[in-house]
Amino acid sequence: MNAQVEIPVVRPTSASASKWAGTPAAAPLPEPRALQCTGDVNILVMDDDPVICDVIREALADREYKLETVSEPPQMLSRLQAHPYHLILMDYCIPGLTPEQVFGVVQEHQPDASIIVITGYPSVDSALNSLRARAYDYLTKPFKLDQLQQVVQRCLESKGLLRMSEDALRESLGLVIRERRKGQGLTLKQLADRTSVSLGYLSQIELGKNSASIETLYRISLGLGIKLADLFHAVEQRS
Repeated sequence: MNAQVEIPVVRPTSASASKWAGTPAAAPLPEPRALQCTGDVNILVMDDDPVICDVIREALADREYKLETVSEPPQMLSRLQAHPYHLILMDYCIPGLTPEQVFGVVQEHQPDASIIVITGYPSVDSALNSLRARAYDYLTKPFKLDQLQQVVQRCLESKGLLRMSEDALRESLGLVIRERRKGQGLTLKQLADRTSVSLGYLSQIELGKNSASIETLYRISLGLGIKLADLFHAVEQRS
């Protein structure tokens, strides 16, 4: 994990904001993921503290998400009923609303949305209620911003809304192939001879400068003595 820099993301303007003054700044997500949205990604943040809404907005600002925030409890249920969202980040304790009310409206009007619950008062009951509501994750305040980023990223990836760009995938594949080859003590020429892939082409693949067909990747996998699925799994593990 990258070292955290102790600087505020949002200047505290109230007592509720003061606890965020020392929150580590959002750490960059690991490379070479270079994830990109597969389409519009609509996110709703519901917290009666507008400072928390601002903190979350700032943490997710480097992505091309369509992010909305609402801090007025009377507006929350109507917002849930009016627009479809892919992901809802919600405070567990909202004045004037019970968690059951909010979960019920989400289940009725946002059946395809994932939920990430955020609470300043963690308990077994609230965790179990969130689990029953099929929440994707349960975070406690104050949370680390890089933790929030990673949870949101994993959630959206699981929904197929984020994926690695072609350039990043090509570079990652090349890196994995090179590491596996060197780990077996093979020279580039020896692998080229094993796979019947030209030395120049194989070199370009390892450098991430050329895309390889599935047939070529299959030959390379055979040459390395691994399954093609293992090659892609190794790419996934690097991310």
